Amino acid sequence: MENVFDAKDAQNYIDRINKLVEDTHGLWGKMTVDQMLAHCCVTYEMIYEPEKHKKPGAIAKFILKTFVKPKVVGEKSYPRDSPTAPQFLVTGRKNFDDEKVRLIGFIQKTQQLGADAFDGKESFSFGKLNAQEWNNMFAKHLNHHLSQFGV
Repeated sequence: MENVFDAKDAQNYIDRINKLVEDTHGLWGKMTVDQMLAHCCVTYEMIYEPEKHKKPGAIAKFILKTFVKPKVVGEKSYPRDSPTAPQFLVTGRKNFDDEKVRLIGFIQKTQQLGADAFDGKESFSFGKLNAQEWNNMFAKHLNHHLSQFGV
């Protein structure tokens, strides 16, 4: 699995994103390319712009930590057409260029902060994660959706 905290691997994601164009179509799923970019930004918004999102309640967080977390932070790739959590649903069209710039900026910021900044950092939904779990979550999500759009 790629290391999002490594400059070369982060640049690989950016290069893949830069291959997308406004009319790139997904190989599966319902999202448009602009919605996919906005969807991928949500993970980073929860870290860098937490006021945009409602934190899950105690019961929801227990369910997320117990049943969802292992699938999200583990090494196994997401299957095609995996269900999307409600807070990650993107409705309506988005500005492709704006979302592309935002996602690239989030990837760069995460890489520059480095693994140490994320080791033991509290996740919105899963509690404290170690740097490897953060990396797995970021890398799996990016790989899943960039592959969905053929890059």
